[in-house]
Amino acid sequence: MRLVVIVCLLAALADADLFTAIADLQHMLGAEKDVTTVIDQYIIAERARLDDLRRYAHEYVHRNAHAEAVGPEFVTNPINAYLLIKRLTSEWKKVEEIMLNNKANTFLKNITDNRVRSEVKFPGEEDLSGAAIALLRLQDTYKLDTLDLSNGIIGGEKVSNKLSGHDTFEVGRAAYNHKDYYHCLMWMQVALNKIENENPPTIEESEILEYLAYSLYQQGNVRRALSLTKRLAKIAPNHPRAKGNVKWYEDMLQGKDMVGDLPPIVNKRVEFDGIVERDAYEALCRGEIPPVEEKWRNKLRCYLKRDKPFLKLAPIKVEILRFDPLAVLFKNVISDSEIEVIKELASPKLKRATVQNSKTGELEHATYRISKSAWLKGDLDPVIDRVNRRIEDFTGLNQATSEELQVANYGLGGHYDPHFDFARKEEKNAFKTLNTGNRIATVLFYMSQPERGGATVFNHLGTAVFPSKNDALFWYNLRRDGEGDLRTRHAACPVLLGVKWVSNKWIHERGQEFTRPCGLEEGVQENFIGDLSPYVNGP
Repeated sequence: MRLVVIVCLLAALADADLFTAIADLQHMLGAEKDVTTVIDQYIIAERARLDDLRRYAHEYVHRNAHAEAVGPEFVTNPINAYLLIKRLTSEWKKVEEIMLNNKANTFLKNITDNRVRSEVKFPGEEDLSGAAIALLRLQDTYKLDTLDLSNGIIGGEKVSNKLSGHDTFEVGRAAYNHKDYYHCLMWMQVALNKIENENPPTIEESEILEYLAYSLYQQGNVRRALSLTKRLAKIAPNHPRAKGNVKWYEDMLQGKDMVGDLPPIVNKRVEFDGIVERDAYEALCRGEIPPVEEKWRNKLRCYLKRDKPFLKLAPIKVEILRFDPLAVLFKNVISDSEIEVIKELASPKLKRATVQNSKTGELEHATYRISKSAWLKGDLDPVIDRVNRRIEDFTGLNQATSEELQVANYGLGGHYDPHFDFARKEEKNAFKTLNTGNRIATVLFYMSQPERGGATVFNHLGTAVFPSKNDALFWYNLRRDGEGDLRTRHAACPVLLGVKWVSNKWIHERGQEFTRPCGLEEGVQENFIGDLSPYVNGP
């Protein structure tokens, strides 16, 4: 009965999706201090605590001291965030076990009450898995070495404490649970190496060997899988599957290739996500940008936009990033104070970001978009209204049919895989309820500047734009004739270090008949913002 009470209380605390927004993780940071305090109070009240429980209390104190010293920025580091979630999930379970034979239900109720009062969300198993998968995504995108990452090293810089053998094992197991044997193999191998230097080891060798052997098999390394499984059978003779697996691998080899040195390990990365341009996308995320074509190189420029009465008094700086199709960066178009107001308004409304189902038109969650977002109406605050009016000034497009301002905070390894902002012809139900036509253009405000990563990349154009706070990226999604521009397929790269806050405005085609009329020639397009020339001409 007591166990049921504990499970129910913890279930009430758990709130999945914390990993999808750094803002939630920062709010969760004080949870470790709360655990430490209550454990210490419990020890005093009981007068006789188990040595193991006291050891856990001291570990929480030590870890929380480091987190508090760093402050809210602690969880902007993906390794720290993973360890924080792990401590509040798998390691918390150990504390439960120690307390089962005493007043654990009262103790846990105190924690529950404290969480409710402070509105601190508690991570669940989905958060632990999501944090681990985020590390794998970052590893692939930015070509990070498994050993370096497990030792808290990113890009040659020490950014976090080392992962233990057990921490590393859990990352590998998360990969295994997603049938990702490529990553499971690498992380289990590092976990095996780590426990050789741990005394006592934080995870049993036998647990690692079974996962590692099966991953080797799945990646085509049958002899190596057999070798490790034989070792597993030797060190754990009562293992329920080891002997059967040895025979299974031997039967598979049929006596062939059974002697001599083991062949080199084969571990090929295989993606099943349907993103054909993944290599190009990840290269752009790393800043591997192809040179600008010679014909455009000397034509890219910056200028002051003064084509409206108000802009003659307060011109806006515009940097042309590329032509054909046009993409520009409006410089310093949102202030720090406006950013803080928008973040404050959005934070209580943040919910996991959704995507539109191409067949039904319904909104749904997707693993290829990891962030939380909120929608802010123009009449919610004068700042939102002011920003909306400013968008009309610098884009020259009517805002009457635009969607509300969407604010997004990216989570651990937060990203949005390659996609279009506009609805393609086969997506017949998209924006149907809005009755405002397709998305003609996108404005993307950068409200923070991550330390590393988080670029906006256009995969087919070889263009990457790294966030620069206070600026706004702008591009047209539709051609002048109203057809979708397939070249604007783009992605939000994973955030490697730091925090990424953005807000975006999707501008629709209804109401733009005079602000962006069709051209008189096929293929006509803008050479600058507000270029209404009906004929094809060069920049």
